[in-house]
Amino acid sequence: MIHAFCNVALAPIRAENSDKSEMISQILFGEGLEILEIKENWSYIKCVYDNYEGWVDSKQYKITKNLVSADFLSFHLSHACQFDSLSFPLVLGSRLPNFDGINFTIEKEKYIYNGKAIDSKKNAISNLQKLALKYINAPYLWGGKSPYGIDCSGYTQMVFSFFNIVLPRDAYLQANLGETINFVGEARVGDLAFFGKEEKITHVGICLGNNEIIHASGKVRMDILDHIGIYNKELKKYTHFIKTIKRLI
Repeated sequence: MIHAFCNVALAPIRAENSDKSEMISQILFGEGLEILEIKENWSYIKCVYDNYEGWVDSKQYKITKNLVSADFLSFHLSHACQFDSLSFPLVLGSRLPNFDGINFTIEKEKYIYNGKAIDSKKNAISNLQKLALKYINAPYLWGGKSPYGIDCSGYTQMVFSFFNIVLPRDAYLQANLGETINFVGEARVGDLAFFGKEEKITHVGICLGNNEIIHASGKVRMDILDHIGIYNKELKKYTHFIKTIKRLI
């Protein structure tokens, strides 16, 4: 098995081995990969974090001897990192292996990062609302996972990653986890609310309590949540209809 890590700020994962193909997800700097197949300039990969698979440009990762893992995640929307006298940005949620507060290392390569980072294994769940709000107004982007473009399930996955809780990449798979909450009025901060039509789950957001929800729809935004679904005050209508609420924490 060939192991690698993403060595650019973020890279698209595509459905097919072409720049014209749909972006189905992203990998952020420091994320570990398994290379399953190489076809010309493209690699079919599996993400170590969530087992998500797809095609990435082979120029956007670096092969390593060992699987890359990291408890520390960057906590700036964007912050400079230095390597070999070159500077490049890391976005919120990038992984920092072996971080000591100033430097992190991947094998023998040393990177300088003097910004704020969060230890996901020690981060208190009481910080969830504050962290969820870090992404407020991030534009919606299908397949996105960064504050510069994110989709609904990418958003919930990224927020929960700061607490060392691994969620699947897609909303319908996230809905299989946790304890079912029967009434919206019983929802508390950190519960996941799922929405859709008929039996299909098509949307997810994070409950904030007090009948509020934060979710990625056009942008990461806060709206009203009730027994019908999400009510958008700006549009003066319901935009999503509730299917279930799950408690994972």
